[in-house]
Amino acid sequence: MSLSDAPLLRALAGDRPDRTPVWFMRQAGRSLPEYRELRVGTRMLDACLTPDLAAEITLQPVRRHGVDAGIFFSDIVVPLRLAGVEVEIEPGRGPVFAEPIRTAADVERITSIDPESLDASAVAEAVRIVVSEFGETPLIGFAGAPFTLAAYLVEGGPSKEHMRARALMHTDPESWHRLAGWLAQVSRVFLQAQIDAGASAVQLFDSWAGSLSRADYLEFVAPHSTAALRDVTAPIIHFGVGTGPFLADMRLEGIADAVGVDWRMPLTEAISVLGPDVTVQGNINPALLSAPWPVLEAHVRDVLAQGRGARAHIVNLGHGVPPETDPDQLTRIVELVHSI
Repeated sequence: MSLSDAPLLRALAGDRPDRTPVWFMRQAGRSLPEYRELRVGTRMLDACLTPDLAAEITLQPVRRHGVDAGIFFSDIVVPLRLAGVEVEIEPGRGPVFAEPIRTAADVERITSIDPESLDASAVAEAVRIVVSEFGETPLIGFAGAPFTLAAYLVEGGPSKEHMRARALMHTDPESWHRLAGWLAQVSRVFLQAQIDAGASAVQLFDSWAGSLSRADYLEFVAPHSTAALRDVTAPIIHFGVGTGPFLADMRLEGIADAVGVDWRMPLTEAISVLGPDVTVQGNINPALLSAPWPVLEAHVRDVLAQGRGARAHIVNLGHGVPPETDPDQLTRIVELVHSI
């Protein structure tokens, strides 16, 4: 089998491969004991920007679980760090910015940085290492969507409702669009660097888009996510959490080859919303990873059955792997999916 025949890439092209492809968001990282051992004494962003370390972490779940793709180990704020923005990932909290972006002057300052000057050489080297080891297994590159990045920047760190970011859209739409437009360029440069180094597909994560109304998504967010992906030269997966009210819009004018569905919406409903000419990804409930195997098995079989209504289906979770997950559960899911 050549890389072009990989089940994931065939599914993204709208084909039905002999076995349904499966991988897991956040499969590379905290649920694996080998990852925790490797990370001792190394800060998160340092791990992301140390090529041999980032490559090894990316490889670990593919070796352990036999998934049909690797997801590049990084963090959505890495391109901002590469652009010179001062950010740290605090354990137990997440990305924290020394200087939040809240005024027109703040926006002018950060957007004066040229996205094309982003030095992604460490990322590219890590990708090359992974691709040389993967052989016929595709690597998925990834980046954060402009809204999710902007939400972190404006709030200064993690937030549940992103009040400041949503307020900025309406109180100073010019600054908002300038910031989101700049972030779209940053994400595009980061994605293309991974593709140029050998990534076979990419996923754009909009983790916080679910805090938006459909009207706000269409006016303030979708145009910038579209810009981030318009010239990307690889198959595209677009995923957001809580995006049921505007799931069809996540196709971004048909740019996305696949749309990820979170655990809230049954795949049959998502497929009827998305239409027949897009691949669906998802949507195992991450909460059930801690359930007894018979319960989880029945759920996975149901997800597979529902996914047959789409042109093609990539099995994944409805969000990332929780840190307390028993890795053996993930391995059993892969074996089950491949056996059906």
